[in-house]
Amino acid sequence: MEVKTDTPMVKKAREGVMEFLLINHPLDCPICDQGGECDLQDQAVAYGKGYSRYNEPKRSVVDKYMGPLIKTFMNRCIHCTRCIRFSTEIAGVEELGATGRGEHMEIGTYIEKAISSELSGNLVDICPVGALTAKPWSFTYRSWELKSIESVDVMDAVGSNILVQYRGKQVMRILPRLNEDINEEWISDKTRHACDGLINQRLDRPLLKVDGKFKEVSWDEAYKVIAEKISALNGGQIAAIAGDQADLESMTVLKDMMLGLKSPNTECRQDGSKLGPESRASYIFNTTIAGIEAPDVCLLIGTNPRLEAPILNARIRKRYLKGGFKVASIGERMDLTYPVADLGNSAEILNEIASGTHAFAKSLKAAKNPMIIVGNNVTTRDDGLQILALVKKICDNFGVVKEGWNGYNLLHTAASRVGALDIGFLPEKGGKDMAGILEGAENGEIKLVYLLGADEIPTEKLGEAFVIYQGTHGDKGAHRADIILPGAAYTEKNATYVNTEGRPQRARLAVFPPGHAKEDWKIIQELSEHLGQKLPYDSIKKVRMIIAKLAPHLAKIDAIEKAEWQDFGKSGPLNNEPFACPIENFYMTDPVSRASKTMATCSAEIGKAA
Repeated sequence: MEVKTDTPMVKKAREGVMEFLLINHPLDCPICDQGGECDLQDQAVAYGKGYSRYNEPKRSVVDKYMGPLIKTFMNRCIHCTRCIRFSTEIAGVEELGATGRGEHMEIGTYIEKAISSELSGNLVDICPVGALTAKPWSFTYRSWELKSIESVDVMDAVGSNILVQYRGKQVMRILPRLNEDINEEWISDKTRHACDGLINQRLDRPLLKVDGKFKEVSWDEAYKVIAEKISALNGGQIAAIAGDQADLESMTVLKDMMLGLKSPNTECRQDGSKLGPESRASYIFNTTIAGIEAPDVCLLIGTNPRLEAPILNARIRKRYLKGGFKVASIGERMDLTYPVADLGNSAEILNEIASGTHAFAKSLKAAKNPMIIVGNNVTTRDDGLQILALVKKICDNFGVVKEGWNGYNLLHTAASRVGALDIGFLPEKGGKDMAGILEGAENGEIKLVYLLGADEIPTEKLGEAFVIYQGTHGDKGAHRADIILPGAAYTEKNATYVNTEGRPQRARLAVFPPGHAKEDWKIIQELSEHLGQKLPYDSIKKVRMIIAKLAPHLAKIDAIEKAEWQDFGKSGPLNNEPFACPIENFYMTDPVSRASKTMATCSAEIGKAA
């Protein structure tokens, strides 16, 4: 066979195809948001004729409404149907399609409405012509004005790989970065569009509350006030809580400082989770995200992956589309974009499965590679450890964990959680857990609480305690604080995050923190000097050396260390509480997304997507 790729005949054929593609396409490249990164533009330059023989009037199509994230210019549409195939096959939301035939064919949502998928922003990426563009960024920049840096997302615990694109001092947009092991080439709408929250309600200078009002102070003054408060207390009266977006370096430095103050009260589980460090296999996604494509049976326990981890949910759907895959759920009824057998919403069903009397036990037994996904919210229940013990029993009895296969998975919602558990940011011997810290603050035992970006706690339970809030936004924690130390957001620092499967990844500095804000580990290190216990490192490299000593596997960036299968949980009675999803509003789950105007619009228009 002889294949000729650049002959006069091939050239003429290519030019003919381009002429047909451009017959109805408007010549608005100079004002198109897709300009500079448009597939059709690139193809026309490479293979087009340079002129058109088409003199008839161009087709005109009315623009469609597709929600707060997608702006349409349907005159540009070339009917490639990529958007239809993405929404139907990958997102699993059959809301886009074609109506009419020939010249009258139009792409739309049938009934004019917002697309109710958490992955709808990806439609803009795959549109090759600029018919679908990002509404929040419309006409605000040109693609060649932006600089890019590779980073990772912290809106959930998946750790999606992203490109942070910025102009000057502002992050303009976030795009997906290809990583077949984690997010492939997709990201969720919150990951993509919450970045406008990085410039709203920001804390950019130290603040001290005086007579109920905040006044600006210098860093030295802030450190001195904190040092005076701490000097009057013993270690048992001090507590530290790490938030869901805290990076590994800042938690390591804060843990060191608390040990220096002889305080055993350190806690990363601000949701009250019962997970402990005894067995690493009990708190990571052992199958790995890419490994979701291997099982033939999946049992979801108290989790809604569509809201908790949309990218992971898309991977489960991908496995379903291959066939030979059964999914069952114990928990709330939900639309996960693929068929799910609803087993009920009671922990007692696990007892039946473990004993083999439940019908689903046969499916688990017959499966070659069974998989179980436990939601993090399960571990926050009073009987959380008892449920984990039951799940462990099911794993052992039905071959969920065996030689060469570990199908037990815990799905986290907090980007900081696995890293915090790995380094032991937990109560030391005799220390108080989350409930104990709140109770101690209420009754006066805990007199000072250090919040490292911890906003998802009932701040009204902190009583009369002196509260130090180190974070990025004027959110719940800052409202209760007595002193505020402005930190850096995930796009404003070099930091390490460990995703739900136990994979350490690096976020990189794109823009500098606003005003007088500083990197989080640096703030704590400077504070330790004012406390007379200066920590022995002055660079992030030295902090990472400490991390490598605490947990050697965290030094292997982008690598997953397999965890040894050990006992976890404890036996005991279960209560009859139904399982509940920890996420009430997908679009507003953290300080950044709550400060985002785009996410506020999505919340109002789309609300609960699932």
